[in-house]
Amino acid sequence: MGLFRPKMYQKTIFDIDYNVLKEDGIKCLVFDLDNTLGLISHKNCPDETIKLINKLKKDFIVVISSNNTKKRLKPYLEELGIDGIAWSMKPSIKGLIQIKTKYKLKKKEMCIIGDQIVTDVLAGNRYRIKTILVDPLGEKDLRITGLNRKIEARIVKHYEKRGLFERGKYYE
Repeated sequence: MGLFRPKMYQKTIFDIDYNVLKEDGIKCLVFDLDNTLGLISHKNCPDETIKLINKLKKDFIVVISSNNTKKRLKPYLEELGIDGIAWSMKPSIKGLIQIKTKYKLKKKEMCIIGDQIVTDVLAGNRYRIKTILVDPLGEKDLRITGLNRKIEARIVKHYEKRGLFERGKYYE
């Protein structure tokens, strides 16, 4: 079950200390899209997310890896001026391999940030890169994500019993 435990857990992408990541040698931030950068109902990127990503682009390569469609991803990529991969099929590591290869990165220079344990965290841990879990921005999910949330609840319960992870107890 260690593959499901994030290396870091924060409330939102706005609560992450990106200076710590930079000091740790992270050069590339791979963000999930839905409920991480914006709500599923947002067709365009929220202003506060645009401000954060523009700031992060000064110090990091910023990429979106989403299990959603190109059509869903495109407005975010255009507004943010960054690269992205649609249909990533996380927890597959295929998208992470593409990013590593394209940007000539080492795994220790990559970090994935997302709101789902069974997709984002599992993909990152399987690929052996830094993983950061954030709470979902909203309660509305895609239909397939509902199943993932049920699996995730069982994983969290397992970790809570062992004192390894608890929702709402954030850590770096």
